[in-house]
Amino acid sequence: MAYGEKIVLRFLDGTILKGYLEGFSEEASIVTVRAAAMDRAVEVDVDNLKAIFFVKTFEGNSRYNEKKSYGIRKPQGNRTYVKFNDGEDMVGFITGEVPWDKGFFLSGHKGKVKGFYLLPTDKGSNNIRVFVYTSAIRDITVVP
Repeated sequence: MAYGEKIVLRFLDGTILKGYLEGFSEEASIVTVRAAAMDRAVEVDVDNLKAIFFVKTFEGNSRYNEKKSYGIRKPQGNRTYVKFNDGEDMVGFITGEVPWDKGFFLSGHKGKVKGFYLLPTDKGSNNIRVFVYTSAIRDITVVP
């Protein structure tokens, strides 16, 4: 059986779910994941999610210290700093159009988009890209 992309779901309460993406749309209120540990499909309400991490491996490398600097990767869009409600921060690039009105506030969302893709600055990261849900963000800075 062919599986979708490897992902790690990070929930607002801190829990995680590893699996394969079966159904996803940026506008959807439900994400369908084939949970790796249970080998069955699980539907998840996106209102409970912090982010979807598209990963190279489920294990990652706990000894790897991800570099959070813009100069180590060719720029691929707008440089972005994200501070989550739980205190975690990420740096990366938003490709394409910024999904909210100009300014530093997450208001005036364009269309029904509930989040955006962030490409990590460090190619050595286990994360290929991250879909960040705007409801999980405390602060964001975008530098064109």
